[in-house]
Amino acid sequence: MKKSIIKNLSPFNNRTDMPTAMLIVKVLLAFIICYWAGLLLAEGLVIGVMLFCGKNFLQGEMFSDSVMDLLKYYGMIVVLGVSVLYLKLIRKSSLSEMGVTRHIGGWFMGALIGAGLLTVCAAAIALTGSIRFKGISKEPDLTMILLMLGGFVIQGAAEEFLCRGLVLCSLKDRVPLPIAVGASTLAFINPHWSTLRGFKPQYIFSGVLGLIVISCVFSFITLRTKSIWAACGLHSVWNFCLNCVLGLDLSGSEGASTALIDMRSVGENLLNGGKYGIEASIISDIIIAVLAAVTGYMVIKTRERRAENGVQ
Repeated sequence: MKKSIIKNLSPFNNRTDMPTAMLIVKVLLAFIICYWAGLLLAEGLVIGVMLFCGKNFLQGEMFSDSVMDLLKYYGMIVVLGVSVLYLKLIRKSSLSEMGVTRHIGGWFMGALIGAGLLTVCAAAIALTGSIRFKGISKEPDLTMILLMLGGFVIQGAAEEFLCRGLVLCSLKDRVPLPIAVGASTLAFINPHWSTLRGFKPQYIFSGVLGLIVISCVFSFITLRTKSIWAACGLHSVWNFCLNCVLGLDLSGSEGASTALIDMRSVGENLLNGGKYGIEASIISDIIIAVLAAVTGYMVIKTRERRAENGVQ
């Protein structure tokens, strides 16, 4: 009996004929292994690059903050690679089953939604006086900004491939939809928790709420479009524009060293999310929750129509 349970829970096989709870645990374990194994390999590569360049990281010798940011975001391609290998070699799954379809145009639709959503959130918070527009940057480093765009494209794709591709798409046809979306959200919170937990309780609460509602948006858009591309575009463009266009803090990290616009938080409060950034703003939470409700309603109505027509 014990051996059977261990075999079912092991993410190193492609068995799915098991109770719902065990299947969810199995998929989440696969997420954890792919994410953290990829991060460890990526960090090892970064350390190797620093040593090759004569940097003794044990004595605090590092590249500039900008270069380290680039290495962090581009390093996510290793996480993406580990995840793909896991799916191909262990799960024996095709990329299309994980939402990687040929309809890549969905990425640009998601990018437009991301830019629009961020604009609405930033404008609403600015109306309260909690963030302030200080002008256009005089000498932005356009090369660095473009390089950061590439990094955010990779980072957003890696996280969405794991959370929406590996977790949501693996569960959506095998467990009730709310449970599949909830599991995907748990996976999405995991990488952000190490940063978020260092803040005051009110920002932790608002930040987790923000992660939940934006994760639901990502999941519902994936279900609606039957592809992860739109979620990837929304995710990447939100992060890029928040950090490198507006120059605001991103998920507890300081704004980019160079940005097109100079915006600053005014004080620390739940309206602007404090030092965590507007992703922990209660205003952003409400706006994104409305979008989550709309996209969720669209998914439910679509599934109801398909069920009425006898379409799987």
